[in-house]
Amino acid sequence: MDADKAHAADACAAPLAPLPDHRNVNTPWWQELWHRHAHITTPLRARGLVCDIEFGLSAYVVRVALPDDSYLVISPPQEPSSERPPGDAEGWIVTREHPDDQTLFEVLYDSAPSEGTGTRQRPEARYGGSAPPLIEAIDQRLTQLGLLPHPVLPQESSHVHPARTTPQPHTRDVPGPPDRATVYVYGDALRALTDRLNGAESHADAAALLHQVLDPVNGLLAQLGEFFEAAGEKAKEAEEDDGFDLSYDLVDAAAEIRNLGEVLHVTEDRMRALTPLAPAPRLSSAPARTPSLPPQALPTAPPRHTR
Repeated sequence: MDADKAHAADACAAPLAPLPDHRNVNTPWWQELWHRHAHITTPLRARGLVCDIEFGLSAYVVRVALPDDSYLVISPPQEPSSERPPGDAEGWIVTREHPDDQTLFEVLYDSAPSEGTGTRQRPEARYGGSAPPLIEAIDQRLTQLGLLPHPVLPQESSHVHPARTTPQPHTRDVPGPPDRATVYVYGDALRALTDRLNGAESHADAAALLHQVLDPVNGLLAQLGEFFEAAGEKAKEAEEDDGFDLSYDLVDAAAEIRNLGEVLHVTEDRMRALTPLAPAPRLSSAPARTPSLPPQALPTAPPRHTR
């Protein structure tokens, strides 16, 4: 399945959980829905959770099976219905439900905007439709319940990663006095990626480079969102009013970056689809020879009359 292959590389520490077992999996409309929700289903499948796409009250939702026969429903606001496309919600609501035990019902996460003027919004409402905070909330709750098949280590959190030691990209000389020179090592790394894109020999190669930027878990935009999220947390450490204001601005920037990645996640496959078909075999320029016909029999001469 194309949508599944496009995101199989998202699972780094563990194989992805299998696809749901029903006939719709092979239909184009379901594959398109699956692709639009890949930023949610892929990190959950990497945690061993089987996901499916279903239609709720007025919009499509993600259903996640849990080991104790309960399940999660991850949905956009259903009432009133939204005109936003599937997978691009203004907020997400995650509930845990059980077909036989109604006491297990709970709301794990709710970032949907409140319609009522006097309604108190949950803290996660500031994240809107961003997927990483949603995944982190699911991680925390399922870990508490012992229902996460592949527990996530703290350094593997999908929301804010601690600092990691990574090889430094190659730097270039910057003109100016040495004491004022600034080396933009990470900008240079992105510039190198852009150079590779400019020199790509096929649309498939260009799509592979887009994957480096748009991968919903490990891509550049996802990591850039985490960078601004971490910067916001650092600003709050000052415990000053301006630090909190700065933190909100940085968190908003992180949400916008993640939303951009979610909007653009289909461009990788669209770029790959531009790859031309293999050229037809080249025909010889020599004119075709008409096969010779067998010689026709000559008519017999009329008999000669003698006197």
